[in-house]
Amino acid sequence: MSRFHALRVKHIQRETPEAVSVEFDVPTELKETFKFKHGQYVAIKVDVNGDELRRSYSICSSPHENKLCVAVKEIENGRVSGYFNRELREGDVMEVMPPLGNFTVPLDAGNRKTYVAFAAGSGITPIISILKAVLETEPNSTFRLFYGNKESKSVIFHKELEELQARYTDRFHVHILYSRQRSGDPLFEGRISREKIEALAEKYPAVTRADEFFLCGPKPMIEAASDLLQARGVAKEKVHFELFTTAIPGEVADADPDTPESKGPEENSGISKVLIILDGDETEIEIPKGTTILDAAIDAGLDAPFACTGGSCCTCRAKMLEGHAEMEINYALTDKEVADGYILTCQSHPTTPRMVVDFDAS
Repeated sequence: MSRFHALRVKHIQRETPEAVSVEFDVPTELKETFKFKHGQYVAIKVDVNGDELRRSYSICSSPHENKLCVAVKEIENGRVSGYFNRELREGDVMEVMPPLGNFTVPLDAGNRKTYVAFAAGSGITPIISILKAVLETEPNSTFRLFYGNKESKSVIFHKELEELQARYTDRFHVHILYSRQRSGDPLFEGRISREKIEALAEKYPAVTRADEFFLCGPKPMIEAASDLLQARGVAKEKVHFELFTTAIPGEVADADPDTPESKGPEENSGISKVLIILDGDETEIEIPKGTTILDAAIDAGLDAPFACTGGSCCTCRAKMLEGHAEMEINYALTDKEVADGYILTCQSHPTTPRMVVDFDAS
């Protein structure tokens, strides 16, 4: 199972008034551990005023750049994002977990593909990793990005995107849409909605005819894009998405009705006995109805892995070896992983009297 490692902050770059990119110095002995695929993320543990907080942040560098960078946009009342933007300094040491995530596709130098991406706000962070990897690895492929922002000063990686477009003139095209600023063209004003995507498809046919689609940002944008692509007959396996959301303790987001869930035939009305396999050790705990497996494991003193606690990353992933559970939300696991018995423990409640859950399963 992945564990946290101490990494020193090598460089901090101010990207916008509200966002920074952070490069970590990965020592030689951890290079293999921190090898990543384009589109993945890392979980980071931070101490803020004595409170241990964890967040997952997408990697914004691409594998061929041989560096590990994340970007963090400060959000209102965001304790961790505020720490990154206002307190973190070069030379500081942070606890970082090795890369995870399924928001990626295999690349091949022989491919001749068309890629289309829709991103909004900080949703650009994994997208820029993906597009740089595509442009570097597949010389015959093209990439078109539609990137929604409030205004020009909030565009993360604005300069880098312009440089990439100048370098890959015939293969990379970026279109920035503003919701609070005039652009001179109504097509590129307003949020990325279903109606907006339909209008964009009229001008750029690739919008709905690409070989691979990447969607990253808030839930309404992802739903608008995925619903339209589905209506246009795009195969589900061609549409890859990652939800950027802020988990609020005590609140549960509405689950997508098509989100795969893992349910058992036997409803559990009381306490479940759950055997937890973690770091090679086995611990049996009792979980009352309504309590998640992750919460119960942490309450029992186990150092179970987690980051977002909102079903948006797969840091807390584990495999059911016996029994069943129900996932309230799943924005991170693939259909195959769910079919193979994997669950997000931060969202899963036992539905059988006994379960065996393996955090060490790869």
